[in-house]
Amino acid sequence: MLTRLHDLPLFLQLLGLVGLSMLVPAGHALTIENFHEMRSFFYAGVLILILVSLIGIAMSNRVHNRSGLRQLLALLGAFTVLPLAMAVPFFEALRTTSFLNAYFEMVSSFTTTGATLFPAERLSSTLHLWRALVGWMGGLLMWIAAAAILAPLNLGGFEVTASAEPGRGEARVAMMDGADPMTRVLRTSWRLIPVYAGLTLALWVTLLISGEGPLVAFSHAASTIATSGISPVGGVQNGAAGFVGEVLIFLFLLFALSRLTFSNDTVTGASGDLRNDPEFRIGLLLVVMVPGFLFLRHWAGALDVDEVNNFWAALKALWGSIFTVLSFLSTTGFESADWAEARGWSGLDNPGMILLGLAMIGGGVATTAGGVKLLRVFALYLNGMREIERLVHPSSVGNAGALSRRIRRQGAFVAWIFFMLFAISLASVTIVLGGLGVDFDAALVLAISALSTTGPLTAVALDAPIELVELWPAAKLVFAAAMVLGRLETLAIIALLSPNLWRD
Repeated sequence: MLTRLHDLPLFLQLLGLVGLSMLVPAGHALTIENFHEMRSFFYAGVLILILVSLIGIAMSNRVHNRSGLRQLLALLGAFTVLPLAMAVPFFEALRTTSFLNAYFEMVSSFTTTGATLFPAERLSSTLHLWRALVGWMGGLLMWIAAAAILAPLNLGGFEVTASAEPGRGEARVAMMDGADPMTRVLRTSWRLIPVYAGLTLALWVTLLISGEGPLVAFSHAASTIATSGISPVGGVQNGAAGFVGEVLIFLFLLFALSRLTFSNDTVTGASGDLRNDPEFRIGLLLVVMVPGFLFLRHWAGALDVDEVNNFWAALKALWGSIFTVLSFLSTTGFESADWAEARGWSGLDNPGMILLGLAMIGGGVATTAGGVKLLRVFALYLNGMREIERLVHPSSVGNAGALSRRIRRQGAFVAWIFFMLFAISLASVTIVLGGLGVDFDAALVLAISALSTTGPLTAVALDAPIELVELWPAAKLVFAAAMVLGRLETLAIIALLSPNLWRD
């Protein structure tokens, strides 16, 4: 039986898992005696499992192409086609929206973007559970795909430290050298699923202990690990856990800064030591520097504020800045309950540009975070420092070490190409959204939100939240496509245009 499942195409396996996952909200709806929603999810899940079984039987005698690029194509199909299946029970259960809105919601959740069309009170607890579960599965898929699909193809940030060309070479994947792509996926899944589920369970239990309700605790735990920012109560600031809950979420958000925080199955640097990991150190540096700037600005430009000597107000403002900065740097988008205090303390009414910049930088390579990624920023930093050094000392020799030289040269070159592609994508999405009737400010925020997979930016980056439900259908489809592009990254999409993929 397991051999038969192993022989199925990756996309078909993922579709079967989607069908199985629908039984979870069906069971939840049954326990609260919401029989319409129970039937919607149960029937959809059973029909998908029957469909997968029939297709699997029909394809059982076929030999499938298992190249790395084919797996990458399956990953693209997962983020574009699977939300169609996920949207069916959501649409049937809600009954007061269009299928396009349901599809948009599922794409947003599965890509861990977390942008939503619906206010929290409009959705039932079962639908909130489904959104959080879909986001959680999307984050898990990226964890597995990073090591099993993207790393061997030198994509997703691994191209910075690899010597081969993106999309063509073979990166070093620990314990899986020489394994075929499907075997890599299965081995990585068996190793990472317990870690991913264990971290989610640990955060869920600790949030429950801190006073949060079961559904909200699970949603916030799943959204933190997946960096999706999905919440059934409009954010952690509206939860019952309070400051303790924010501290717990803050600690688990650190896993989005570097893959070394939870696994060493891929190599992105010379050392596997977290203390020497450049991504983790840059991330912590930003978490210290940006809140420090906002905190110290109080004395630089707001000395006349009455609370200048209020010690507790200062601590609340500092904590609000630290939590929110890490949240948006990890592309989660949770806002601290003390963020309003931090804005008032700094004298900035709405520091949306800071949050936009943090989301664009993003988190670590091979994590659930989106954005440009800290490793690429580090490569550009090394190259810039070396160029400045050569301006002062033209005959100087850079630091020794093949890896250091590769990051400064080839790695920085590829990182710069990706940055330019990201900028082109940002400009293109902004122009298209502007042509579809969206204001320039809103179009820019929507583009950054989609490409960095940080959906909550649409609610906090501008003075007034952007009403996504009021967008034209064409604008929603463009935004959904941009979310998929931001999740897979432009280099991966370009790799799919390789003639080798379509020749096989």
